[in-house]
Amino acid sequence: MKLQTCIIVIFLFFSCKKVNQDCNTEAYPNAPAQAWFTSYNGSGEESHGHYILTCSDGGFLQVGETGFIPNSAKILVVKTNSSGNLEWKKELSNAGHNLGNAALETEDGFLICGAINENSALIKLNKDGEVIFEKIYDNGGSDAFEHIALLPDGIAAVGYVQAEDNQNTFFTEGQGYLTILNEIGEKQSEKNLSDYLAQAYRIQVHNNEWIISGLTEGAEDYALLKTDEQGEVIWNKKYGGSDADHCFGMDLGEDGSIFLTGHTLSGTENWDTYTTKIDINGNKIWEATQGNPRGFDPKYIHDEAWDIKATDDGGCILVAGTGDEYSRYERQCGDGDSSGTWHVYLVKYDADGAVEWQKTYGGDEADWAGEAIDLTPAGAAIIGVDNGAFGFLKINKFL
Repeated sequence: MKLQTCIIVIFLFFSCKKVNQDCNTEAYPNAPAQAWFTSYNGSGEESHGHYILTCSDGGFLQVGETGFIPNSAKILVVKTNSSGNLEWKKELSNAGHNLGNAALETEDGFLICGAINENSALIKLNKDGEVIFEKIYDNGGSDAFEHIALLPDGIAAVGYVQAEDNQNTFFTEGQGYLTILNEIGEKQSEKNLSDYLAQAYRIQVHNNEWIISGLTEGAEDYALLKTDEQGEVIWNKKYGGSDADHCFGMDLGEDGSIFLTGHTLSGTENWDTYTTKIDINGNKIWEATQGNPRGFDPKYIHDEAWDIKATDDGGCILVAGTGDEYSRYERQCGDGDSSGTWHVYLVKYDADGAVEWQKTYGGDEADWAGEAIDLTPAGAAIIGVDNGAFGFLKINKFL
């Protein structure tokens, strides 16, 4: 019995040691620490944010939904001050299928885009959260705006029409769509982009030309277009590997470099973040995959990137969620961390695509998935966190 007990003890020792070894990851002393975290819910049982921005007054605004499509979802907009204290919340809805997808600030308020009752929608709020106007557009089938950009004399909105999977808030198997509006939200023109992408996800303006990114049919590749100011396509490109590549984040550097991020199954054991830097003519400068920052078994871990920001050093920072999607697998690290608990995952790349640092943020028990990111004028960042509510995570200066 003593020998058997000894063998069991030795086995357990080495098993525990192996678990700890599996969880060891490279440390980055230059990775920024968390400054503060706060979160706010809406009237629904849960709330899920999709977009966050730093406001001109130093505060932050996040947009998404409270409740669940198709029966109870309302657009939710939350505004905080610079310390994360709540200033106001606003809910907007008609029936139960409403989406809050993105926002931008104007001199006199905020523009919110998404969908009202499965139709594309643009809402303007003043700085106190009161509605200035609400415009709804039936662009075809189940449709929505995903993102907007200001033009010299109006607004460009991109999204999708004719969604086949209208219960999916990320990829709907639809047709990419571009809508041009005037300053008060009246439609001026529109263009179906389905020859190039099944869902347009982001748009930015550079030198009077428009850069539009999204996903190809079946979400097989990253899709990227450059158009003139009338929306006529100048060039279109695809990026990715032999398996699924899901593109959600885009940002432009000061020199016009384009950064795309999302997640991929191409050449990976499971979903890993996939980021690429592209020049203004669509030529790939570099690409990189990164994932499993906590060192678990990679075949069970999802690393899902949703947003990216270019940094003034020529690099970029992306935000993702990392965690275990499979109930049959859950592992503990020596510090008590569990693969079944999701964390916010940040990766900072330099101008040449090398990792400067990566870091995860999260509680011991609460799931934190990173959904959106924006930079602050002081060189820090604000993260939109899905923790069953609208989480606001501020990290310290890193630029």
